[in-house]
Order: sequence, then C-alpha cells, then structure tokens
Amino acid sequence: MSTPAPIAGLVNHQIRLASRPVGLPTRANWNFTTEAVAEPGPGDVLIKTLYLSLDPARRGWINEGKSYIPPVEIGAVMRAGGVGQVVASQNPAFAVGDYVNAGLDVQEYCLVPQDQIKRSGMFKIDPRLGLTSWLNVLGMPGMTGYFGLLDVGQPKAGETVVVSGAAGAVGQTVGQIAKLKGCRVVGIAGGKAKCDWVVNELGFDACIDYKSGDIKAGLKEHCPKGVDIYFDNVGGEILDLVLTKITRGARIIICGAISQYNNTTPVKGPANYLSLLVNRARMEGIVVFDYADRYPVAVAEMAGYLKAGTMKSREDVVVGLNTFPETLLKLFNGENFGKLVLQVAAP
Repeated sequence: MSTPAPIAGLVNHQIRLASRPVGLPTRANWNFTTEAVAEPGPGDVLIKTLYLSLDPARRGWINEGKSYIPPVEIGAVMRAGGVGQVVASQNPAFAVGDYVNAGLDVQEYCLVPQDQIKRSGMFKIDPRLGLTSWLNVLGMPGMTGYFGLLDVGQPKAGETVVVSGAAGAVGQTVGQIAKLKGCRVVGIAGGKAKCDWVVNELGFDACIDYKSGDIKAGLKEHCPKGVDIYFDNVGGEILDLVLTKITRGARIIICGAISQYNNTTPVKGPANYLSLLVNRARMEGIVVFDYADRYPVAVAEMAGYLKAGTMKSREDVVVGLNTFPETLLKLFNGENFGKLVLQVAAP
C-alpha cells in the first residue's frame, strides 16, 4: 500500500500517550508530536478537528488491562471523539465544508480511510443545533443518559430518580429526560452554583450539594418515599449512601465511578450491596456502544427537545490543544460546569 502524499503547508499537531499514569495523569504522561497532513486517497476523508469531547471514561482507556474497549497503546494518539469539518474528500458521501461527528482523537487533523468511516462512527451533523451540543446531549454523553435511563432504568411517571454528577454531561441529560417522563428528580452535585443551575435551569426538583451538605440528610429530606432509580456517575461513598434509601424493585444504573478512577489502591466497592437483596432491586451497568444501532432514534428525540426548548445543553469549553493534559484534570477535581469540551480550532 502506498503512503498518502502530504498536503503542502499543513502540519498536524498530536498528543500521544507516553506512559500509563499512576493516580492522576500529569503532563509527563503525554508526548506532543507533529507530522505532515496527508492527502486523502480514494474513498478517504480529511477532517479538521474543531472540538473534542473530554469524558471521565478517558481515564480508564489509558490503563492497561481488560475492559469494554482496548486500552490506548503507548505511543498512540490519545483516543477522543469530536466534531470537525471536512477539508478534503474523495468520498461522495462527504463534501468539503460538511460538519461531522467522529472518532477524531486528540489532534488537529484526522484522515479517515474509507474502510474506517463506519468504524469511527462518522456521520454528518446539523450545525444549527450547536456544534458542541453534538458532543453533549446529541453525542455520547446524551446517548449514555438516554439509553441508561430508559432501557436500564425503565422509569415510570411518579417515581423518584436520583442522579449523581447532575451538572455534568451525562447527569444533566438523565435528569431532564426523567422530568420529561414525569418523574421526581433529585440531583447530587458539587457547589451551590451547580445545584442552583440544576434546579432553576434544568428543572430538577431538588439538588444535594455534596461539598457542603450532608448527603444522607439530603436524601432523607428530598426522597421521603425512597429512591426508585439511581443513576450513578461517581461510585464510592455516594453510591453506598443511596443504597440505604432504595425502594423495593429499585434500579441502580452504573454508568461511571469518577471518585475511584485515579485511586492508587483497589477500587472501593459498595458495602451496602445487601440492600439489593432486601429490596429485590437490581444493579446494572451501561456501556453506550451497545446501543450504537439505535443512536439515530435517540438523536431525533432529543434534537426535538432542544428545538422545542424543553431540554438544555450546557458545555464548558476550554481553548487550545496544548491545554489537554490540564483540561482533562478538570473532570476529576469538579472544576467543569457542564460537558467538558476542548476547542482545537475555531469553526
């Protein structure tokens, strides 16, 4: 196979995994590299990266070990989904100027070979709905919240839904969908500003501030009849506390455990798991890739909500590819407010 010809004057800046972190990743775990941008061959598409999605799951992807997706290899460009614009194309399905959502990775340009287009999940998007919305409500976090709540949680009108990480990407979608389905929704978030936004802007019935409040007391106050559905994004102590409040037949959706991702000791499991037995409840994990063939259904429904103004999509955008190592850490110290997005280039 011949090597694609470089495009004169175009240089691709990339961030590659240099070593596997122990605890929180540092800048030393990454290599900053450059290479020439290649011309697309027959069927190929060249995309300029505009925005990248930064999610807690990225931390697990750089660990060595078995998971639902192979780990990023040492020396490889860091994996990430993103939104970009087609700048050169030899594929009739994608024209220059089209906006797309795809697995672009942490780099300025991404050449997608014809045989990788489907695997990368690349599809054209409507920029009128907001480019960054396609990395939030209309992207992987939104799909996670949609299928996790509706397929795994199976909410019924009148039930009480609790969601941790309520002001984050997945949490904001879960809570808004639950309200649209007629549920009582209680969020858990860090800080007064986030809790106020969750209640006043997203329409949650209440929000417990884990940074300043007593979570156990908050659950008692805001969930007097117990918790029918818990959508867990954090794991650890908060999962344990919610398990003491679940109702008979409750559903616990395990989406993530951000409180545990940077541990240098073994992950802490739920000590109160016997509550599942007593209450005939179930705990089930959600991996969004399992629902890929149904993404268009979820996108159509939530795009309708956005157009109607019954759902909001908030993104926390940080500018600059070189800020990636520090920006990623915002996820783990609670700095991000909404879906964390890295802007690589201006649209």
